[in-house]
Amino acid sequence: MIKMTKYKLVLLRHGEGAWNKENRFCSWVDQKLSSDGIKEAQNCGKHLKALGFQFDLVFTSILSRSIQTAWLVLEEMGQEWVPTQSSWRLNERHYGALIGLNRAEMALNHGEEQVKIWRRSYDVTPPPITESHPYYKEIYNDRRYKYCDVSQDKLPKAESLKDVLERLLPYWNEKIVPELKSGKMILISAHGNSTRALLKHLEGISDEEIVNLTLPTGVPVLLELDENLRPLSPHQFLGDQEAIQAAIRKVEDQGKVLPVEKK
Repeated sequence: MIKMTKYKLVLLRHGEGAWNKENRFCSWVDQKLSSDGIKEAQNCGKHLKALGFQFDLVFTSILSRSIQTAWLVLEEMGQEWVPTQSSWRLNERHYGALIGLNRAEMALNHGEEQVKIWRRSYDVTPPPITESHPYYKEIYNDRRYKYCDVSQDKLPKAESLKDVLERLLPYWNEKIVPELKSGKMILISAHGNSTRALLKHLEGISDEEIVNLTLPTGVPVLLELDENLRPLSPHQFLGDQEAIQAAIRKVEDQGKVLPVEKK
C-alpha cells in the first residue's frame, strides 16, 4: 500500500550572515544578514512562490538572522501577513568558548578532524562560555532572553547537537506539531544546527551519519510526512541542484585549513 503525503513541512537555514562570510562561529551572537544573505533569502522566497507554496504559519528563533530571513521570504511571496512565532528553542547551537573564533584558523591550530568533531558530531560539547569571554555579556544581558520559558541562569553555556535536539523537541511536540496536524502549511526559518537536529529526529538519522549532513544557507528543504509525521521520502533541497551541491561544499570547506596562496 502506497502511503499518501499527509503533511508538508519546509525547513530553512537562514541566509548568510556577516560571520558566515568571515567563517567565524556565530552561534548566539546576534548578527544581521550579509548583502549576499539578503539575496539568498529573497531568491528563496521567489523560488517558493514559483512552486506555489502558501504558508499559514512561520516559526523562527529569536536571533535576527532567522527572523530577517523569514520576513524577506514572506515579502517575496506576497505573504507578509502570515503569523510568525519565535522561540529561543529554535536558536543556533550554543558553541560555548568557540563563539567568535575563525574555523579555518582553528583547523590550523587543532586539526581539521577536531574542528569537524566540534562542528558536526552529535554528542561532543565544546568548552563552555565563561564570564571572561568577549561576547558573554552581549549574549546574556540581551533583553530577548528575559522572555524565554526558562530563567536566564538555566540557558545553555555550550551545547552538543544532542543538547540542541533535547531543548528543541518540547517546542516541536507542544507548539509546532499541533499546528501541523491541524492542516497548516508551516515554514521553520531557523539555523544550520537546529534544522539538522530536527531532520535527525524526523528522518531517524543515526548519531554517526548526522556528521555528514550539511545544510547550505538560504536553501529550502522540503519534507513530506505521513499521518504519523514519518517522512515518506528523504528530504529534498528545493532549487538548482548543481548550485546547491556547490553551496554544500562551500559550507564543508569552512572547517578546513585555508590553502596557501602561491606567490
